[in-house]
Amino acid sequence: MDFLDPAFMQRALIAAALVGITAPAIGTYLVQRRQAVMGDGIGHVALTGVALGFLLNTSPVWTATLVAVIGAVGMEMIRARGKTTGDIALAMLFYGGLAGGVLIINLSPTGSNASLSSYLFGAITAVSDEDITAVVILAALVIAVTLGLRKQLFAVCQDEEFARVTGLPVRALNLLLAVTAAVTITVAMRIVGLLLVSAMMVIPVAAAQRVTRGFTATLSVAMVIGVLVSLSGTVTTYYLDAPSGATIVLLAIAVFAVMTAVSAPLARRRANAARAAEQLCTREDVKV
Repeated sequence: MDFLDPAFMQRALIAAALVGITAPAIGTYLVQRRQAVMGDGIGHVALTGVALGFLLNTSPVWTATLVAVIGAVGMEMIRARGKTTGDIALAMLFYGGLAGGVLIINLSPTGSNASLSSYLFGAITAVSDEDITAVVILAALVIAVTLGLRKQLFAVCQDEEFARVTGLPVRALNLLLAVTAAVTITVAMRIVGLLLVSAMMVIPVAAAQRVTRGFTATLSVAMVIGVLVSLSGTVTTYYLDAPSGATIVLLAIAVFAVMTAVSAPLARRRANAARAAEQLCTREDVKV
């Protein structure tokens, strides 16, 4: 347990646990509405916010949050219009965010391209006390939205038209979901990195779907998987001196592989049980 002694590891483990909870929580909704790669786009845009933090000599977490939220709202507005030019507009937004980050960081007297490395791929030693304060506040907001509005967000992700008919504020909920995804990106960027955070939104959810049935079960199991791989990856990084983001994502992929192997016999059991129940019902009908 010597890994608990350094102060930077204590901060990193707190941040990793919050990433493990928040990323799969919002990712479950994004996977449900087939927007699994949304995190990649927001991560590119957030890079401009990180660079602005260096330029303005302020916390990159808060500036990245602001820019990511603006980018996410823009992405949602483009998606809602559903025009054929939407893909081009999104591509320009994504790559513009990446290019803007690289340009602005070189204009900063205190930053360089190397300064962006820990934000792109994650670094447990780079998590400061100020970062922890920001991450805790932002993670609390994400958890409150994803769990507190679970039924409403699920309805919108499942069928927007039905949700609109039932009286739900679909546009407002879609915007809230996009903003929450943007906030989650900035929560995770210090541990997982902007380029890999989308994997933590998707892989734990995909792994959970292999062994669960139903939205709530998938959400719960995905969050458990997220916490386990985030904490395990952070500890592994401490001993191997490896990039934290890459380590966590590879562990998540390993869990997905295990879940896939386990799900095959479970699927056969469910199929056999369903056939047995169908045969029993048929026999009862014949007797009657």
